[in-house]
Amino acid sequence: MNDREREAVFTLCLMAAFADGAKDELERAELRRIAEGLNAPDFNAAAAYHKVLVQRPALADVAAALESPEVRQLAYEMAVCVCNADGLQNAAEQQFLANLRAALRLDPAATDPLTREADALAAAPAAGGELPLALMPGQPSVAGGADTDQMILNYAILNGALELLPDSLATLAIIPLQVKMVYRIGRQHGFELDRGHIKEFAATVGLGLTSQVVEGYARKLLGGLLGTVLGGVGRSVGKHTASSLMSFATTYALGHAARQYYAGGRRLSAVELRQLFGSLNAQAQTLYARYVPEIQRRAGEVNVRNLVPLLRQ
Repeated sequence: MNDREREAVFTLCLMAAFADGAKDELERAELRRIAEGLNAPDFNAAAAYHKVLVQRPALADVAAALESPEVRQLAYEMAVCVCNADGLQNAAEQQFLANLRAALRLDPAATDPLTREADALAAAPAAGGELPLALMPGQPSVAGGADTDQMILNYAILNGALELLPDSLATLAIIPLQVKMVYRIGRQHGFELDRGHIKEFAATVGLGLTSQVVEGYARKLLGGLLGTVLGGVGRSVGKHTASSLMSFATTYALGHAARQYYAGGRRLSAVELRQLFGSLNAQAQTLYARYVPEIQRRAGEVNVRNLVPLLRQ
């Protein structure tokens, strides 16, 4: 992608994020933070954010900047995943995607398979669907014990690995994995959680679902990495590090914050949870370099298409 196309794709991701018409203050603040923090000489993310909120560009005008069929397909896939980040699409999001597909001149036959997989991830239940031991060793047996630490670390490593993959579904798969991780931690301490409760918990610590997906795509776009083949993971990992580090750290921090919260009988206040999450996130970022070899190895083994049926069980 050239610079003009990268900015157009990011603009479409932002338009998809706001398509539901119901973004809360957390998500708006996170999306603004992402845009303001990702500016580069050839990628004006802040200007794109301002354009989407203030100028409200026409889909056709933004889509016109995408020249190749491959980039148009990729832009649509990313928009679908952004719309599915916080659950199944509502009517406004469905209409937005239908209009976008028309503006990008895409054949539904080429886009429907991805849409079905994204819907499956968006509807993945919190309970069930445990990953096989080959992907997720360290199944917890003692609440609060070393097994739980290992489980959280494995989820963080897997999510860091997913961000090394060029597949647009890989970034979306991070959300249901985080949901399942928090569900398992809550259950260890006697709390039966559903997806809605876990979404609220993530929001309380300051972690938005839609903004996570948008940031993952934005960091990949900034590195010009989408479309690289899996065989180039080792060669391009340096460019991918920002999005991989982000997913590793947020998953690690979310897991340990959940562990302390539910082990303590949910007595931490919202302010205390945010402070705890911030401290854990900083800690995880210092740990990332230690686990890069394992993250790279996992990226070479994982097929995100195989994760979809496991996560939807």
